[in-house]
Amino acid sequence: MSLLGLIGKKLGMTQVFDDNGNVVPVTVVELGPCFVTQKKTSEKDGYSSIQIGYQVVSEKKATRPIISHCKKANLPPLKYMREIRMDESELEKFSPGQELNVSIFKENEYVDVIGTSKGKGFQGVVRRHGFKGGPATRGSMQHRKPGSIGGGNPQRVIKGRKMAGHMGNERVTVQNLMVYKVIPEKNMVLIKGAVPGGKNSIVFVRHALKKRGSK
Repeated sequence: MSLLGLIGKKLGMTQVFDDNGNVVPVTVVELGPCFVTQKKTSEKDGYSSIQIGYQVVSEKKATRPIISHCKKANLPPLKYMREIRMDESELEKFSPGQELNVSIFKENEYVDVIGTSKGKGFQGVVRRHGFKGGPATRGSMQHRKPGSIGGGNPQRVIKGRKMAGHMGNERVTVQNLMVYKVIPEKNMVLIKGAVPGGKNSIVFVRHALKKRGSK
């Protein structure tokens, strides 16, 4: 079974009330409409998948390869593209130029959300990795330092050692989030909980890999 999904934009977070009056934190995501720009087959490309595009742009803002690629599917230039792997038998359901919208999702089903986390710049080990830090008393001079990083045997810094450095601005996948509500007329879904990225950042929402069915 293919993990069909859509490219969209995170609009922000809000809260709604359920039937029992409980507050439910949700993330508002605008999904699609996306368009099938290409079909790839095992015979021709070595694997089977569909390529989808999102957000129409003018030809002035697109490169010539993108314009030419989209014209093959009778589509205007699209800014964001992504491939979705699937079995060869499932390719028959899709054709170049076909529109995909939020109707592929249902309320109370589980989804995975892939996005780019917020960049937080250079951070120390306390914030980046949750280190406890040293004594907080006067004169210790070890309040937020990592401590020894390479003494003993071997006498070098081991590869992969947790240290200070750049934090955030990396690809993050949050699994098994629940679709609280689908709003087809606005191409929006309300997803229970938080998803990676800031406002207006691009995300990819797909059917959950590990959880099937509805809650």
